[in-house]
Amino acid sequence: MTGHPRAPRLWLVDLLVVLVAVVWGSSYLATKEIATGEAVVALLALRFLAALPFLAFQAAGKLRGLSRAEVRGGAVLGAVLSVVLLLETYGVVYTSATNAGLIISLTMVFTPLAEAVITRTRPRPAFVAAAGTSVVGVLLLTQGSGLTVPRLGDLLMLLAAVVRTAHVLVMHRLKSVRHTDSGVLTFVQLATAVVVFGIASPLAGHAPWALAAAFGTKQWLLLVHLAVMCTLFAFLVQMWAVRRTSPSHVSLLLGTEPMWAAVIGVAFGGDRPGVAGGVGVVLVLVGIWWGRREAPAATEHAAPPQAEQVLQAG
Repeated sequence: MTGHPRAPRLWLVDLLVVLVAVVWGSSYLATKEIATGEAVVALLALRFLAALPFLAFQAAGKLRGLSRAEVRGGAVLGAVLSVVLLLETYGVVYTSATNAGLIISLTMVFTPLAEAVITRTRPRPAFVAAAGTSVVGVLLLTQGSGLTVPRLGDLLMLLAAVVRTAHVLVMHRLKSVRHTDSGVLTFVQLATAVVVFGIASPLAGHAPWALAAAFGTKQWLLLVHLAVMCTLFAFLVQMWAVRRTSPSHVSLLLGTEPMWAAVIGVAFGGDRPGVAGGVGVVLVLVGIWWGRREAPAATEHAAPPQAEQVLQAG
């Protein structure tokens, strides 16, 4: 009898976590709908500035306890995060939403591989095969229906996956923030990123206030979706779900994000990857799923934690 009331709650947890993966998958198309090369920096400033007050309120009781070393560490991570967000968002502008969501997912296999190199441990052959499958899939994905030079956006997304991998590894190895509350660390990183974007935006094409004034109803709805659903909702659900299941369980469900990015890009964004690209989509999804199952035990902790996963750029 005691087990029956618990089952619906676990189903609800899983459903909400999958919903986070879905909204993240939709974020690439949403960004592509409102972002231009001249407006990327201002858009990022607006999106995360809108989320900061709530994150500050949520972390208020713990912010006072931050040491100077933790603030410095969070600021360093925030600066790296700024680079990741810029690369990802510029990448979305210059490639398809489907390609963006799938290529950035390579972080899931890059991170354990990089951790294995750092710790001088040999990953399982099956994991290496899974990583290779994902990479081959990305190569096919960038070719579309014929042999072509990868688009600028594809290359930017690939570089973003590399830098995001570095961000995850630094986060886990930076002693000053190793025991910092994830909500507080998220706030410090985003606050740093917003400062960077606010300073850089007038130089990059548009000031945030000018971009906000130029937005119509559709653009504001998409911006609210990115700020509320893809940032705040995702943050709250992860914090809530991890307490009721486990980080690894939540991470596994969030790993479906690239699948949703592909589905949404094709169904609503008009993406047509072609035969070669279609095979690439399948290989990337299979490789990511396989890689998550075969990730070396020694590097499982390298999977992005809450503080990293909520900081999605798409």
